[in-house]
Amino acid sequence: MALPLSKVQKLPAQPAMAQLDGRSRRSERSRALHRFLRYRPGVVGGFIVLALVFIALLAPIIVPYSPTEKVGSRADPPSADFLLGNDEIGRDVLSRLIYGTRVALVVGIGAIAIAVAIGVVIGAASGYFGGKVDTLLSRVVDTLMAFPLLALLVTLAALFDPSLRNVVIVIGVTVWASYARVVRADVMSLREREFVLAARSIGAGDARIIGRHILPNIVGPVIVLASLDIGSIIILESALSFLGLGVRPPTPSWGGMLSAGRSLLRNAPHIAVAPGIAIMVTVLAFNLLGDGLRDALDPRQRD
Repeated sequence: MALPLSKVQKLPAQPAMAQLDGRSRRSERSRALHRFLRYRPGVVGGFIVLALVFIALLAPIIVPYSPTEKVGSRADPPSADFLLGNDEIGRDVLSRLIYGTRVALVVGIGAIAIAVAIGVVIGAASGYFGGKVDTLLSRVVDTLMAFPLLALLVTLAALFDPSLRNVVIVIGVTVWASYARVVRADVMSLREREFVLAARSIGAGDARIIGRHILPNIVGPVIVLASLDIGSIIILESALSFLGLGVRPPTPSWGGMLSAGRSLLRNAPHIAVAPGIAIMVTVLAFNLLGDGLRDALDPRQRD
């Protein structure tokens, strides 16, 4: 029995549209990758970040000495046996610097994950529901952003025992406000778009609309902001450790190494110079990577 002409024409339409949609997504991903690779500083920053990740993962294998035990004379300058010298106790600076990479990345990535999770939930709820919900959550965000960040961090860190876990939590629950603001603005512009109205018209619930239709469209700006903020969080952790409110000694931390080396800055500058350079290079690498991701994921960019 022959099918009506209208049904014959409709049969291949959906697979064709699905193929075109898949091709357009692959094409957009390829264009984003091309834009990222075209920005050379971002590529360099990405390579440095990958190198830091490998150093952190392979730290127990590549360190020449124990990072917590005395292996030489105190404050010895760099030599063939100790490439970056020894610290004020006699521990190998290079070994402590390598293990400090773990602390920096764990704090940076862990705190960002907490901040993004809180900020996305608060910002999405505020932007999508509006009204009294938006007013209440916006006042919470404004109140948090009104406090000086470092003073708030020092106050919260002083209430808990110094540890890696507490530093991650304290920084994470302190810096989420900027993510809430970005997500709120994007959600407010998306909630009246046609695809959201169509989902609402067929009976989709608010949670499904937010999770399936709105959040996937704000991933790009959140990733860019997170990559740019990791460097700032590493500086915050270093500041807390410098003040004695961060990671508990003898766990190696770049901020703690800076604090320990400041009293010997004239006679043994290598103790403070090495972690200072490590912080500078790491923050610069994440900033360059964030700039590259911003160029790649910005929909306004054109090849």
